[in-house]
Amino acid sequence: MDLQVNAGVLGLLGPNGAGKTTLLRTLATIVPPAEGTLEICGQQITSERTARAARRNIGYLPQEFGYYPAHSVYDFVRYCAWLREVPSLEARSASLQAIEAVGLADRAGTKMKSLSGGMLRRAGIASALVGSPKLLLLDEPTVGLDPAQRLDFRQMIRGLEGMAVILSTHLVEDVAAICDVVAVLADGRFVFRGSPTELISQAAPEAVGDSPLERGYMHVLNGRGSAA
Repeated sequence: MDLQVNAGVLGLLGPNGAGKTTLLRTLATIVPPAEGTLEICGQQITSERTARAARRNIGYLPQEFGYYPAHSVYDFVRYCAWLREVPSLEARSASLQAIEAVGLADRAGTKMKSLSGGMLRRAGIASALVGSPKLLLLDEPTVGLDPAQRLDFRQMIRGLEGMAVILSTHLVEDVAAICDVVAVLADGRFVFRGSPTELISQAAPEAVGDSPLERGYMHVLNGRGSAA
């Protein structure tokens, strides 16, 4: 696997077990690569020291994230800012800015245990955004969001400037709406990498799917499209 990510939004598509979460965990420096090299923001990751330094520039939202139920939304995001070593003089304003960006400003004082599933997900997105990281890794970020919240999420991602975003999802509508590049993973390897328009062009007339992008995705997934 060879992947270079620049500013913009890269969408990861693939079936369960394809390797999307493993890839994001590796890029987040949670697990080391089995072989090869990993470089984040110009720093090659070779040790825990270099991994810790890289994490200051990484915002990561896993599929399932932990939190203290008695923490308020602000406490949770502020704690994540501390973990990422956001300077203390900036941490409060950065936390409030991230909370506002996900539409939870009026819930900043609400305890995490009292939030709905969709609000919890938005709090998780805020924890990944706090401090304006250079690399944002989002694993199924719109799970649990209603249609209006998903539209708000897309608008928020479109507004990010100078940030590299990797979005893992099963929802091709999100990819079509916000991704500059899409990569399809199958069995731990890329079977396609290109623009959403190029993925659409891969679809054969008989390909299954309810949208042009779905048909292109299913076509390359079944091994008949062009490789990355």
